[in-house]
Amino acid sequence: MICFLPRSKNYFKKIISLFKLLTGFPCLFLPVLILQPTGLYEYKLIGTLRAPPDLLADICMDLGYIRWQIPQVTEAYETECNGETVIYLKMELPFFLSGRDCVYVQQRRELDFRGRKVQVVLAKTTSVPQFPERSGFIRVRQCQVKLAVQSNGSNRSKVFIYYFINPGGWIPSWIFNWAAENGIPGFLANLEDACLRYQRRT
Repeated sequence: MICFLPRSKNYFKKIISLFKLLTGFPCLFLPVLILQPTGLYEYKLIGTLRAPPDLLADICMDLGYIRWQIPQVTEAYETECNGETVIYLKMELPFFLSGRDCVYVQQRRELDFRGRKVQVVLAKTTSVPQFPERSGFIRVRQCQVKLAVQSNGSNRSKVFIYYFINPGGWIPSWIFNWAAENGIPGFLANLEDACLRYQRRT
């Protein structure tokens, strides 16, 4: 179920190749690679969710869903920069933690893999002069998410998710790894629930 691959600029081909590993087993959430020298984990998930591929991709692209899913997000909007859609997120963190903000680009494509449609969503941090750093916030400069979704029949989807974020600042890596390992399974459950609620409304 786990595949270790070197990093590549050709993200779409890399993701599609991983669909050979997808099965109908329940979702598995596994830290598979520790990234030096930060000590932070990259995460890969392979499994199934109870929602169609198009809807899963739609919701992952929806800033309204992100604000609902992550209550710490107090500002989220997109704008065009040099022909690309650039998204800005601002997060207010509790207690003694400094707030974070993030600027990233996001793409969605529908690809063909052995005659079957695959929805692919990619997001990666970027830097553009239209979004200078804000006083009092730490800019997240390393964040990357890859999602590939394929129909598994009966209103279910085979899902591959890759996730890495370096929040910056002085948060110890073991604390952030612990938070990610405990938080992402809940994120997946909420993603599935959001799809089910949307389907009930329609």
